[in-house]
Amino acid sequence: MPHSSTTSSQATSRKIRSSYFTTTISIALVLFLLGIIGLLLLNASRVSAYVKENLCLTVTLSADARAAEVKQIEKQLLSAPQVKSVVSVDKDEAARQWEEILGEDFVSTLDYNPLLPTMEVKLFAQYADAQGMETVADMLRGYKTVRDVHFEQDMVNLIHNNIRKISIVLLCFSAMMLLVSLTLISNTVRLMVYSKRFLIRTMQLVGATRNFIRRPFVARGLAQGLIGACIANAMLAAVIFVSARELPDVISFSNTYVVLTLFAIVFILGILMTLFSTIASVNKYLSLRTADLYV
Repeated sequence: MPHSSTTSSQATSRKIRSSYFTTTISIALVLFLLGIIGLLLLNASRVSAYVKENLCLTVTLSADARAAEVKQIEKQLLSAPQVKSVVSVDKDEAARQWEEILGEDFVSTLDYNPLLPTMEVKLFAQYADAQGMETVADMLRGYKTVRDVHFEQDMVNLIHNNIRKISIVLLCFSAMMLLVSLTLISNTVRLMVYSKRFLIRTMQLVGATRNFIRRPFVARGLAQGLIGACIANAMLAAVIFVSARELPDVISFSNTYVVLTLFAIVFILGILMTLFSTIASVNKYLSLRTADLYV
């Protein structure tokens, strides 16, 4: 009999440890999901700016445009508040680029270079819309050496509309996932407390106060929330490191204060959600009748 009792006690102990482990991992995964959404929101504006700032105006110059004139246009463009960068390609450089694409020296075949010098003008994100591009295009058309200025107005409008729609969808998705995450953590903690409902009733029967009964559950819930938040932040740190290394132009976490704030929010959410879920679950079983414990 003692041996059987010891075996049963060990099995119960293993089940309890397994329950704590499962609950903690569940909390960590939910917090990690919330953290990922936070990272997406933090970088949504940067991704949007990256897309906008890669839209460009293609400027075709006259065949007889002199290098000094091109440099003067570049200088004046870069002094404009809308312009982020200007890249000039002369006739010879354009010919070399097309030779690499075509795989043959078409200049030797034709015995002359038919290409014209060009410029690619990129604007800052806040000006990279149809109106901003048209403003810069009008300025460029005032130069005698500029033959044509072209940009895909329909493409610019399409990108701006899609970015706006994606931003709205992302915000709605974030709100929905926050609600789902709160529900998951609440249900996870409730299951843990549910497994201890008979222990709660036993403590009530021997005269323990409500605060005395709640105290160990709250302490355990806080510990699980803290450990889960640490695990979630460790996974978030790994995601940040890999993302910043693989996509430096699209995703950046150079603002240490913002990243640390995100980690702090994950910690606070982990502690508060488990705290309130634990208190609510324990209070529920403190108020149940004995017959309801078997339901």
